[in-house]
Amino acid sequence: MVKDFRSWLDTLENHGELLHIKKPVDPKTQMGALLYQSRSKALMFHSLTGAPGWRSVGNAPANMDHVALAFGMKKEEVVRFLAGKMSETIPWERVSTGPVKDVHLVGDQIDLTKWPVHRAGTKDGGEVIGSGMVFTIDPETGKQNVSIHRLQVQGPRQTGILMVPRHTRAIYSKYEEMGKPMPVSVVIGHHPLYYMAAAISGSLGMDEMEIAGALLGEPVQMVKSELSDIFVPAHAEIVVEGHIPPFQREEEGPFSEFQDYYIAGTGKNPVIVIDKVTKREDAIFKNLQNGSEMEGCLFHKFPFGAAIYNHIQNVGGYVDLANLLVLPGIFGVVIQMTPRFAGEAKNVGLAALGSPVLHPKVVIVVDTDVDIYDYWEVLWAINTRVDPARDVSIIDGVRIHPMDPTGTELKGPGGPDWQRIGSKMVIDATKPATAFPEAREEFERIRPIGDGEVFLADFLD
Repeated sequence: MVKDFRSWLDTLENHGELLHIKKPVDPKTQMGALLYQSRSKALMFHSLTGAPGWRSVGNAPANMDHVALAFGMKKEEVVRFLAGKMSETIPWERVSTGPVKDVHLVGDQIDLTKWPVHRAGTKDGGEVIGSGMVFTIDPETGKQNVSIHRLQVQGPRQTGILMVPRHTRAIYSKYEEMGKPMPVSVVIGHHPLYYMAAAISGSLGMDEMEIAGALLGEPVQMVKSELSDIFVPAHAEIVVEGHIPPFQREEEGPFSEFQDYYIAGTGKNPVIVIDKVTKREDAIFKNLQNGSEMEGCLFHKFPFGAAIYNHIQNVGGYVDLANLLVLPGIFGVVIQMTPRFAGEAKNVGLAALGSPVLHPKVVIVVDTDVDIYDYWEVLWAINTRVDPARDVSIIDGVRIHPMDPTGTELKGPGGPDWQRIGSKMVIDATKPATAFPEAREEFERIRPIGDGEVFLADFLD
């Protein structure tokens, strides 16, 4: 069976992780609150005010356990699995058609204002499509690129688009240099592993859909767009085709972003002019609620973690690396390792700050006796194993993510040089290195007598 949005919803349903909302819900005034409250279950909305005939799904995945379900493994295994898969590819397969070609819409048949696009936050500048995977083609190499961008609805056939200076922005700059519009095909609604692949930080020119194939264990079936040479997944729910005009900028934002703030990205940003839509006959619209530890965050945490994991595992030749977790807000990372040499944990932390992923500004390094998925344990390690003067390193005057509101913005959004500058920090919360066993033994955690042999459940009626 093809792994698509429908099969993913079946998986959630079969595990009791999908709730059905049958009462009418207004996407503009009610859906955001319902999604923000539902951190444990995915929600399917069957009656949408202002968008008759549509169904919508949000919070799919709603948490890290849902992500693990999409991969078919425990959440503690996902980063290491992804790290091993990032260099693997399965070429995608060209097919003549697919379910996403069931319905064709052009001209006045397209009206995004009548779609169930929800307004996520109280200060948002409008309704935003947060689930759009934007497909483009590099005009020089012919290589496709896929990335996730916020798309604020600005009219029946126009959205804004926020582009952080990475691959899509670099490709768009090439079109602007030629004075030509950039064709785009925006895919809305698919299996979570497609979104994971789109969020992977790799080199310009890598094919995210080939990586998606490796994650899915099957080649992605791709069909040609109607108005360009861009190929898109045949089993998607919706494909919005259009173009980004050169040098055109319009007000976009604010938006409730992944950091739980509105501050970053608002300003004069490029726009997408929509020329055609193809979709399934009964397409399900995927709404994505943003905010810390919400769905938009989850799609990035694990690919980012895998990229950092691969980057640091050979620092100094070899690192006894156990696991890695991207923290809420995405600007922090916890690294779990066994330090062998004095200063090794700091070296690894500094490498994480300089990884292919721009987000990390705070890195916490802990030993393997600390459960990195339990924030209580991470805080315990900081409080009991850190001498601030010796174990905290701060590096000032470095480039940070342009959406990090703590830094100084040197150039605003809308152009290829959007940037902020600030500082980064490594906290070494590990025990002394294994080269110093006596000092390390002093930090051995207490264990109660009978630990691992006596269990409370056996003594309860």
